[in-house]
Amino acid sequence: MTDVAAYKAFQAAYPSFTRWFNHIASFSEEFESLPAGEASAAAPAADAEEDDDLDLFGSDEEADEEAEKLKAERVAAYNERKAAKGPKPAAKSIVTLDVKPWDDETDLEALLNHVKSIEMDGLVWGAHTFIPVGFGIKKLQINCVIEDDKVSLDDLQGLIEEGEDWIQSSDIAAMQKL
Repeated sequence: MTDVAAYKAFQAAYPSFTRWFNHIASFSEEFESLPAGEASAAAPAADAEEDDDLDLFGSDEEADEEAEKLKAERVAAYNERKAAKGPKPAAKSIVTLDVKPWDDETDLEALLNHVKSIEMDGLVWGAHTFIPVGFGIKKLQINCVIEDDKVSLDDLQGLIEEGEDWIQSSDIAAMQKL
């Protein structure tokens, strides 16, 4: 019983080898009638006659169908796992902007109010400081968190620089992905 189970397991695991072994075994009567020295010389002639039936590379259509089924099952399982995880969180960045005023007489609170008045979906303003640059001039340094897909930094800087009465220019001082 165990021999039969082992033979069937071997056939399932190595179908190409099993097919080849059965093919060779079909010549057993011819091999027995030949002397030991002639068996090797007669083998190429016998193989030449049945070359059309022998598939050396094991391109079995049943095995291909099984492989396709297995592949389809694995792809379906992967898609289910991916769908179960849910949507990915939005990619975010924390950005530090330097906003430079025109001169030392610029109203920095008005400048800050202008910058913080800009509202966009995916933009959250954070802490700010006024940093001395020189000659009594201070620049505004302000942090914000943006969703990368929703907020363009070029557009944000363009909106900030629309406050021409207060703002000379704006630069990105630092940027880090969250």
